[in-house]
Amino acid sequence: MKRSGSDQTKSGEVIKKAHPVQLQPPGLSFWAASSTGVAHVQERTSTEAGPDVLVTALVHGNEYSGAWALDAFLLSGLQPRRGRITAVFCNTEAFMRFDAGKPDASRFVDEDFNRVWSADLLDGPKRSTELVRAREIRPFVDRATHLLDLHSMHEPGGALLVTGMLPRNIAFAQSLGTMGQVVVDAGHADGVRMRDYGAFGDENGDRIALLLEAGQHWELASLQAARNVLMRFLVCADVIDRGDIPPGWLLPDAPPPPPVTVTHRVVARSMDFAFVQNFCGGETIRHAGTPIAHDAGEPVVTPYDDCVLVMPSVRQLRPGVTTVRLGRLA
Repeated sequence: MKRSGSDQTKSGEVIKKAHPVQLQPPGLSFWAASSTGVAHVQERTSTEAGPDVLVTALVHGNEYSGAWALDAFLLSGLQPRRGRITAVFCNTEAFMRFDAGKPDASRFVDEDFNRVWSADLLDGPKRSTELVRAREIRPFVDRATHLLDLHSMHEPGGALLVTGMLPRNIAFAQSLGTMGQVVVDAGHADGVRMRDYGAFGDENGDRIALLLEAGQHWELASLQAARNVLMRFLVCADVIDRGDIPPGWLLPDAPPPPPVTVTHRVVARSMDFAFVQNFCGGETIRHAGTPIAHDAGEPVVTPYDDCVLVMPSVRQLRPGVTTVRLGRLA
């Protein structure tokens, strides 16, 4: 089977034609050497005590708008007024394999870097490219009081701030002053994300962790969103002051929309999954029982009124892949 605008691999997976690469990959060799002793980890430290902020990019090797934002931050010379800012380019092995002709192919080398953040895996005997790197940067994750994990999306859409279920993360995301939709979710069924690792997932703790989905991977707008959220995060974490931000880095202030709480994920059962229209995410489907897709000849319908679609995509369609998340407005 071959579909219009898509290719099929030998395994049967359907991969849609890639979106145009508007944003070329950054050069990161300058940041490889580090006083920390760990490659592609850079620190900026104040003489005044304060929060320990960790900003990560390239958790997925083809999602490099966040790497551009970190590169710009490091080149700017901006220093924390309080505490410490640590910038980590994570899965550089996958990133170095990026090919604009096959831009989806460099998401990871052996396994998804953002599914290995459990003590059982990190302390266990298993080895993979991603686990080796996760173990290298684990000390920086363990010490951080604040984490901003910079990602992007398969399909075009507005920026999302994915918080987990903890009220402190939701409130922090809402305080940033962006139009980015706050998405409240319970984690990923396939493994633990960095955002939920260790003390970040402690409901009685005080550490803050957000994951930004900045927009489509290779759109210029994704870099603008990543840079905007990065600066706002540093201000709200109280390591820099708003007046420190270089001109032009902030997008206009905007009241945030109400959060969306994810209640379901739609998982493809067959290679015949298709949406009924070209959804971009953020659509509110008014009535329960409305078909949004068909799968193996059967309709996929909304489970309740005013159902919000979150990150719909069939870019790498195969049975077992999440094609869309469904949520309710708070």
